Amino acid sequence: MPKFIFVTGGVLSALGKGIAAASIGMLLESHGYKITLQKFDPYLNVDPGTMNPFQHGEVYVTDDGAETDLDLGHYERFTSTKTTKAHNWTAGKIYELILRKEREGQFLGKTVQVIPHVTDEIKNAFYAVSNDNDIVIIEIGGTVGDIEGLPFLEATRQMRLSLGPENTLFVHLTLVPFIKTSGELKTKPTQHSVKELRAIGIQPDIILCRTDRFLSPEIRQKISLFTNVPLEAVITAKDVDNIYEIPLIFAQQQLDKIIIKRLGLPPRRRHLRRWKEMVERMKHPRDEVNIALVGKYAGLHDSYISLKQALDHAGTAHHLKVNIAWVEAEELECNSPECILKEADGILVPGGFGVRGIEGKINAITYARVNKIPFFGICLGMQCATIEFARHVAGLKEANSTEFNPRTPHKIFFKWRELKGVKQLGGTMRLGAYLCHLKKGSLAEKAYHRLAIWERHRHRYEFNPAYESLLSKAGLIISGKNPDHDLVEIIELPDHPWFLGCQFHPEFKSKPLQPHPLFKAFIGASYAYRCQKNNS
Repeated sequence: MPKFIFVTGGVLSALGKGIAAASIGMLLESHGYKITLQKFDPYLNVDPGTMNPFQHGEVYVTDDGAETDLDLGHYERFTSTKTTKAHNWTAGKIYELILRKEREGQFLGKTVQVIPHVTDEIKNAFYAVSNDNDIVIIEIGGTVGDIEGLPFLEATRQMRLSLGPENTLFVHLTLVPFIKTSGELKTKPTQHSVKELRAIGIQPDIILCRTDRFLSPEIRQKISLFTNVPLEAVITAKDVDNIYEIPLIFAQQQLDKIIIKRLGLPPRRRHLRRWKEMVERMKHPRDEVNIALVGKYAGLHDSYISLKQALDHAGTAHHLKVNIAWVEAEELECNSPECILKEADGILVPGGFGVRGIEGKINAITYARVNKIPFFGICLGMQCATIEFARHVAGLKEANSTEFNPRTPHKIFFKWRELKGVKQLGGTMRLGAYLCHLKKGSLAEKAYHRLAIWERHRHRYEFNPAYESLLSKAGLIISGKNPDHDLVEIIELPDHPWFLGCQFHPEFKSKPLQPHPLFKAFIGASYAYRCQKNNS
């Protein structure tokens, strides 16, 4: 039976529970324990797949094709956890499962209630990933006091009752704000948050205090007294410029050792050398490189959180600071690309859905192609790069995707699954990991150093095979294909320093200690372009 750690949050949302949970996981893994992490979201959507990025942020995709909360990305980046659909549950998913069972008669005509039926289903989900793990870390989304989160907290309370305090640990993340006008840190929000939690029946074992400075002994003593938490378990979760410093800040306060002792686990030596070296490289780069990220959600950076992290990982591998210029694609529809992109050492066009900003993305790609600036197109970015080539090199001036113009005479991309007779919006995307074979000698093969790869997808439109021969004759290099369905996965251009588009999302598999090969190659090419530009 594994140990269970539950991470809750109070006062306000977006306090950093996901990174706190991931940091705890990373530290426990550094002691040699096998861990995994789960996220439970109280909202009624079945999954985040159809939610607006401006409201929810990035949709993270697992190998098995689950569309999940962005915190699963933190789990995979900070630890060796491989997340699946069983690692992210929403209230909608839980209720959908219960209602299906009720319709099938599995409750034998009983009245279906929150307790025990909903809470039992939540606890079943807690156990779903427990096999072969020493510790399961479970993040409960939302804020203590939210009405929709009560069943999840009740299920958490019941876990302590059934497993005992030696097998369960409650970690509560709360806010200790600094009030500038009075020059004081205020503990009252933390006191009230813990009071709410205790009213539900949960007494936290550890409190993580999100604040902009290390807490004084007096403040920690006050929090300890009013929350009934031991002084050594009142931990500062200090604001940092680099999220990868957080495990080190926790380690400095012995958080991992407190957890290990509290759960009765055998003490082991902590190994953080490589992580510390990585953080030092991030803090002390030798040079910098400027990347323009041309997207339709550029105003909300959480929509591209995995992309940003992947760029940072690649920069660290080259001892570089990556400066990201967030460019709204629509700006490039009415302004000269040169005015906006002239400082860029590399141009990245990420994924997205819908027609808004498409022509701006295509204008950015033309600028990168003509001016020999390293270019990286991901998912929709790859599609836009192919359309740009078809229009301006292959002479198909009205080339497009049926997503943007259903009546285009040249359907370079179309809804591939319509051929299967699937018409509804849901369930029509290609999701999860697919095999891709690489062309020998290509940019892709040089980056990966192998000829077969597995990458994660999240898209609905595919390259139209009817145009493969025509575009290839015009010079487009198709350097990656899925062998099972003969689908184009990667395109490149000859006579260009570095121009590559991929149909998949490589950012989902990048880690700070294992930067993704394509991002690493792109940043390397962008820095070479920068050096050449500065020397000319």
